[in-house]
Amino acid sequence: MTDHEIIAAVLRGDVRAERELYDAHVERVYRLAWRMAGDETLARDFTQDTFIRAFERLSDFRADSSLATWLHSIAVSVILNGLKKVRRIHGREIGGDELPEVMVGTRESEPDLKHRMRAAIEGLPEGYRTVFVMHDVEGFTHEEIGAALGIQSGTSKAQLSRARAKLRVELSDFAGEWAS
Repeated sequence: MTDHEIIAAVLRGDVRAERELYDAHVERVYRLAWRMAGDETLARDFTQDTFIRAFERLSDFRADSSLATWLHSIAVSVILNGLKKVRRIHGREIGGDELPEVMVGTRESEPDLKHRMRAAIEGLPEGYRTVFVMHDVEGFTHEEIGAALGIQSGTSKAQLSRARAKLRVELSDFAGEWAS
């Protein structure tokens, strides 16, 4: 079935079509949520919220973009809003006097690249991180990212370039280990 046929069947109330739509897209939505949130529980919640919102708004789908792009624009919105909410909640849980001390200038003797890469990605500004994950990790084109985020493809390219530059700086101490 094509996306249009599946959508029409879902709108008629066909539960098998709902399942088919869900099964076709859930893995990619979850991967995006997990990479952006960095937490399995949050990723599951964001994935579920994405599909709830998508099924509620399916009649609004205009086919200006692919169904996958439309779903991912919903997912990005759900994830970003969810992460803001989590930050607000955590901000209330920890008072200013109880904030942990930040160690400056320390370096682990044998840093783990995978751990540092994840931390570096999580440390990117939200827009840079979103574009980086969508493009370099999940394989979206700049046009698809632009459609999903409501930005120009040139903005997506610029944010990706800036994200990569920040990651190069953050991970520069590994450059000697990988260059040959």
